[in-house]
Amino acid sequence: MTKTTPCIAVCFIDPTADLCLGCGRTIQEIARWHRLADAERLAIMAQLPARMAAAGLQPLSPAKPKPVAGGSA
Repeated sequence: MTKTTPCIAVCFIDPTADLCLGCGRTIQEIARWHRLADAERLAIMAQLPARMAAAGLQPLSPAKPKPVAGGSA
């Protein structure tokens, strides 16, 4: 079973807002995410866009793999 997550693998905490610029969660929410019930996760995820907007933050884009020089994909 996979757990619902807003994580986009761009982990950077804004020092003023104390929110991750990738997903909008606090460090405390990130740390306890795996222990939360689905309903708790969904409730937090519903708040994330408004939370980021209230802090004046634009979410970062998801991380993209970088091609390896000389390698074939």
